[in-house]
This record gives sequence, structure tokens and C-alpha cells, in this order.
Amino acid sequence: MIDLSKIKYRVVVMDENGNQYNIKDYIQNLGWEENEKELSMRSSFTARNDNTSKGYLMNIIKPGCLIGIFASDGSSVDEEVARGYVETWNPVERNGGNDLKCTCYDELYKLQKSQDNRYFPSGTGTKAALQSIMDDWEIPQGEYAGPNASHGKTVCNNKYLSDIMLELLDDAAKKGEKKCMIRASKGYTSIIPWGGNTDVYVFQVDNTQSVSQTISLENLITRVKVVGKANDKGSSSIDATLNGQTAYGIRQRIYTRGSDESLSDANSAAQEIINGEGKIEKKMVVQGPDVPFVRKGDLVYIMSGFVADYYYVKSVQHNADMYSMTMDLEYAEQPSNEQKGYKVGDIVNFHGGTHYVSSYADSKGYNARAGKAKITIKDGRGKSHPWHLIHTDSESNVYGWVDDGTFD
Repeated sequence: MIDLSKIKYRVVVMDENGNQYNIKDYIQNLGWEENEKELSMRSSFTARNDNTSKGYLMNIIKPGCLIGIFASDGSSVDEEVARGYVETWNPVERNGGNDLKCTCYDELYKLQKSQDNRYFPSGTGTKAALQSIMDDWEIPQGEYAGPNASHGKTVCNNKYLSDIMLELLDDAAKKGEKKCMIRASKGYTSIIPWGGNTDVYVFQVDNTQSVSQTISLENLITRVKVVGKANDKGSSSIDATLNGQTAYGIRQRIYTRGSDESLSDANSAAQEIINGEGKIEKKMVVQGPDVPFVRKGDLVYIMSGFVADYYYVKSVQHNADMYSMTMDLEYAEQPSNEQKGYKVGDIVNFHGGTHYVSSYADSKGYNARAGKAKITIKDGRGKSHPWHLIHTDSESNVYGWVDDGTFD
């Protein structure tokens, strides 16, 4: 749990000689964002172009120099939350003072702006394909916790490298591998699963400005038909038909098998389409106080009057001047605690929220703080709040019945 009232920011510039300067006192309009379908984090700020002891700020902050943004919640040393290299450098002269406006992007920007021709022979693994691209572009590599599916022959002509990499990850997911993302952090690029964050932040109505939910059937796919390559006469065989939620009508997608793709792999890919696009879309936009450590791809828990569930952060915009942020979220279906195999006696991490006086739906609930707790009863008769927890330290005060999914 963090104290939002103690959030502080620091901005550091590294000049061309490797010297570092804290320029936070000169900064305004500070913000950073990670958007859907973009690999690179973008940060921006406006600095007063004052004459400092090291000269005018525009002579320190130059195109290509490194900018780091750090944040602290008052409980520990500040942590790097964003970094980027100055791509747009815009000094502005005006009466009463001069400004310097900068836009920065992290290491992944090179992949986002570069096209290439790539060929991957049949059987190439996801890891080898992705790492070969990053090696060629001299991208520093960190953790690889991503998929390693075997891909069919892949030919990419004049395609952006970011698109190639995302398509490889998407193809791996369709083959049954875990959904993963590409993300840069502290100068290194990692391939990690969505929702792989250790700290899962809980957002409630009383600590947010607004929570807007949308449920949509517009993009629902209810059937996938697997077909072979067309023959000389233009017709193709129907190799398999997979059905999803056809109660909403037939909304069909065609999956065409590759020339060297087995029927088993094609069926797996078709099933992944059903798994991914055969679900009712549940999206949410949350606006609230800034938690600078939240990043795209993180798992968060939302509690409001109409929802209490897990969501992935699809995009996030941080505004340091206003101490606010906006998250675009996508529903993240999670296995139940029963499916995870929790049992009486286990010590778990309670996310915070509500604990109830009984396991029945009409029982009265009270706010409880997050922290370590012990499972003392499972499968409560009332079923609505099936787990009984008792806190194990003073950080949490949970002592009652809680919902499935409120702890891990």
C-alpha cells in the first residue's frame, strides 16, 4: 500500500559527457505514457531555459541526450519509472522568459520507426526470432520470460520491426503460448507475460475520480473455420470448424492453414482465436490520483459499485503536474482461488477491499486493509464470500469472509 499524498518526482538529464543533473525545479508539463499498439514509452516536458551554473539549460539538454524520470512514495529511495532519449528539441523564445519543450522515447523507438525485410524458416522459435531482431538493432536485452512456439515459414517485406515482433507474439499466443508483451525498463528490453507484476494495485471508487465501464459484443467471434490452401480451381477444403458462443449468432472467422502447418497446429490457432476474440469485451477507463509505478501490461484490481475484478492496463498516461493518471483497461479473466489450489492454513496476500460478517450474499461488509492473512475456512455455506481470512500482522485488519480473487 502506498501513500498517494507523499508521491514526489525527480527528473535527471545526462549530458553528452555523462554528467547527470537534477532538473526537476525547472520542469513543468511533465508526463509520460504507454499506448496500445506502440512499443515505446513517450515522455514529455517543458523546461524553463534559465541560465544555470552550468550554462543555459538548452546547452545541457540536447537532442539525443538521456532523460530519466524517478518517483517516490516517501517510504523508500525513489525508483526510475520512465526514461527516454530526446527526439524533439524545441526552444521557444518569448517575452518574459524562454522555454525548452522536449519529447523523449525509450530504446524501443528504433524498432517502432525502422522497416526491414526478414525471413524466418519453418520451425523458427519465437525467442530466436525476437532476439535476432534486437541483436541486429543493438537493443540491450533483459529478461526473456516469453513464449517459444515453433512458427511456420515467415516472410516479411518492408514491414516495421515493431509490427513483426508483435505478430510473432500474437502467433505464439494463437498456438497456445501465454500472452506476452515487449517492454523497456531501466535501459533494457524484456519479453514478459501480461500481468506479470508482483505488486497488484487495488483501485476503489473512494480513491479514484471516475470509473467508466463498457461491455460490447461488436467484435465477438463465435465460429472459426479452418481451411486449406486454395487449389488450382480456386476452391479450398474445410478442415475443421470450431464453435464458441454461438448463442449470440454466427460471426465467423476463416483461418487458412499454412502450406507446412499441421492440422493440429491450425486447430490450436483457431481455438486461440475463439479464446481471445470469442469473449464479450469488458473495457474500463479509470481516472484517479497518479500511481507512477503502474505500467502498460500490469494487472490491477478494480472495485466499484458495479465491478470487483482484475483488469490489464492496455494504456496509461501519467500527469506529474496534476498528480493524476488515466488507465485504459481490459478484462483479465483469472483462475479462481479454488483452481489455484489454496487451502486452509495457507498464508496469502490479501489485496484489500471488503470483508463480510458471513459468507452469505446479504451479509454486511466493512473495509479491510491489504496485507498478509491466513485462510481459516474455505467453501463457506453462503457461497457468495467463500473464504475466511484472519490477518497475520498489523499491516492488514482483515478478519472475516472475502470474495474469490481478492488474494493471492
